[in-house]
Amino acid sequence: MAPTILCLASYFKGGAFLQECKQLGCHTILITSQDLEHDPWPRDAIDEFFTMPFVNLFKQPDITYAVSYLARTRKIDRIIALDDFDVETVADLREHLRIPGMGGTTARYFRDKLAMRVQARDEGIPVPDFVHVLNHDDLRDYMARVPGPWVLKPRSEASSMGIRKVTHADALWPMLEELGDRQSFYVLEQFVPGDVFHVDSIVWNKQVLFTVCSQYGQPPMAVYQGGGVFISSNLAYHTPEEQALRALNREVIAAMGMVRGVTHAEFIRAEADGAFYFLEIAARVGGANIDLMLEHATGLNLWREWARLEVAHFRKEEYTLPPTHHRYAGLVVSLAKDPWPDTSAYTDPEIVWRLHKEHHVGFIVAAPDRARVQQLIANYADRIAQDFMAVAPPKAGERPV
Repeated sequence: MAPTILCLASYFKGGAFLQECKQLGCHTILITSQDLEHDPWPRDAIDEFFTMPFVNLFKQPDITYAVSYLARTRKIDRIIALDDFDVETVADLREHLRIPGMGGTTARYFRDKLAMRVQARDEGIPVPDFVHVLNHDDLRDYMARVPGPWVLKPRSEASSMGIRKVTHADALWPMLEELGDRQSFYVLEQFVPGDVFHVDSIVWNKQVLFTVCSQYGQPPMAVYQGGGVFISSNLAYHTPEEQALRALNREVIAAMGMVRGVTHAEFIRAEADGAFYFLEIAARVGGANIDLMLEHATGLNLWREWARLEVAHFRKEEYTLPPTHHRYAGLVVSLAKDPWPDTSAYTDPEIVWRLHKEHHVGFIVAAPDRARVQQLIANYADRIAQDFMAVAPPKAGERPV
């Protein structure tokens, strides 16, 4: 029996997921934003393609009406959120149509920065000190107790969008006045200097089957808001650092109630005490081409494995990981001042991928030796900054790479 998989995508991503579903014999349906209609989706892997105005992808009851209308003549077996923005919408659709998968309550732990922090703290997982932006007396008490600076974060945005640094208590109140009735949709968190890591996993029946730990060159918030070169590379295998992150990641996934799927979690190692603290987790494949970097490091494509495990669950089959390898890979990406930068001078044989996107430049390098990868990405970051880099402040509503 061929399952029907409906994917919701508010951003252009997830082509490999759709391709794998089609390869596995699924009937695939994609609903995306009208402004993404002409992006290079893998049309040969999509049986039915629908678009809606971007705002209606999240607007209720519009999206429920649209999907329910499709369900009149199609038996939809699974609904998948291809982007972080779609996770809660898809969870609500599953609840409404009674389709298996993550429901509304669990989805909040993977989208709502307040919900995931409260859950982590309640389960004994270390997190930077925080407070809900709700009661103003609680905010005053918090800022008197917790040394600044702090960061004001939207509870349900993706990546580093909408985050603002608060340097002193008096600076917070004009920000809240500006937010008006939307204040309660924010959380205030202590700013913790340190190195930021991401851990990407595959979960099957509550068991973490696959994990790769990586480190950013500088925090994504710093790159997104202040400009610079985005860097990530996977950590050395079997080191105490990697083992500590793996263990903490397993605790977080269990605390959030993930049953089946992929996760992208972020942690910070504080300069002050050297300890790891949980920052956030998402029920999706990591963005900014991290999935390709991890594929070159391990041989495993997270999008395709996600499709495989969803189809295995539908068919009541056991999901097993394919063979993987332990190589090293690094990712370097930047905005570029030229529309289509000429990267022909970058000729190292370790280059396995080049970014082809207007006003961007980027590479993935891979090698058996981690030291060689680190050398290359450090060198490329300096060269890209000199040869190509442009800095543009993020616009309202703008998405990261």
